Amino acid sequence: MNSIDRIFAPALDLDDRLADAATWEHGGKLWPSGVQETLTCCRVVDETHDIKSFEFRTADGLPVRFEPGQFITVSSDVQGRPVERCYTISSAPTRPFLLSITVKRVPRGTMSNWLHDNMKPGSQLRAYGPSGAFTPTVAPATKSLYLSAGSGVTPLMSMTRASIDLGLDRDIVFIHSARTPADIVFREELALFAKLSPRLRVFFVCEGIGDDTQWPGPVGRLSLQLLSRWAPDYLEREVFTCGPAGYMSAVRTLLREGGHDPARYHQESFDIGAGVAPEPAPQEAGAAEETFTVKLSRSSKSFTMNASQTVLSAAKKAGVAVPSSCSQGICGTCKTRVLEGTVDMKHNGGIRDREVQKGLRLLCCSRPTSDLVLEL
Repeated sequence: MNSIDRIFAPALDLDDRLADAATWEHGGKLWPSGVQETLTCCRVVDETHDIKSFEFRTADGLPVRFEPGQFITVSSDVQGRPVERCYTISSAPTRPFLLSITVKRVPRGTMSNWLHDNMKPGSQLRAYGPSGAFTPTVAPATKSLYLSAGSGVTPLMSMTRASIDLGLDRDIVFIHSARTPADIVFREELALFAKLSPRLRVFFVCEGIGDDTQWPGPVGRLSLQLLSRWAPDYLEREVFTCGPAGYMSAVRTLLREGGHDPARYHQESFDIGAGVAPEPAPQEAGAAEETFTVKLSRSSKSFTMNASQTVLSAAKKAGVAVPSSCSQGICGTCKTRVLEGTVDMKHNGGIRDREVQKGLRLLCCSRPTSDLVLEL
């Protein structure tokens, strides 16, 4: 079934559409790998006292193609130096003319503070993407459990907004953790969605009540007791979670103790400590190291590199600008099509099998096994 047929599929197939990549492959522009787009801010929304949503349109006004849960890598000059950060798209691909990111102001956070202090309607921002494999298409499910904390709600919000816009009534239990009731992101919108979609159940748990003495919900942290009360069938659900590293670690432990199948657990994280691209085997003393030539199809530039180097590190040493963020095979920002040649790639989840089949590779964890031609 092609992408257009999928849009007009019979009602019996509707519930599959959120998790079918074909749903998101029609229409809109797909940003070429390694090419920056210019985004123009058209609206800034105060979500909480320290979280803002920044809404953008593309410079050419065309819609953007992406999957719910994916992220973009934004780039700007901050205090005289270039800074890049990954932010999940909080808007839905069902409304592709508007792209939004929802950003928490982090103490000493270079990019988050710059965005909060400087981004306003009319401001411009450079961006790469969209990228990422934290989407419903990686694990089609009839029953889902969304677990988030803080601004980690953003990819799950994109998924939920897309589901609502598609007119689906999916079986989702959405549990969000916050410091206080005042820190709950998208509280009113999620409550509205729960009214529109009866099988979507939304729950909040707060560590403290802050100034809200009338808070009716539970106080503390998510526990197995709370999870069992709100989602007694959680063992049957596909779990998607996003939040601070400590939160996700606690959630994994909680689910493991509750007997949930780890194969049905998926998390989004830009924590480069989550994995490291394996180093090549040590070379025997006295052995000559093989070198290869890398050509760039768009710029007609070329450089040579050793077989032990990653393509990303060699490109940067040669002065070639390649979008990257984690450099550990996690985030997918450096995803690039290899037009000719072969590489040995050891990634940590930042690329999908179907992308590999299309010739894409993560340059940060790929080492050449022949001369290369890259789509850069």
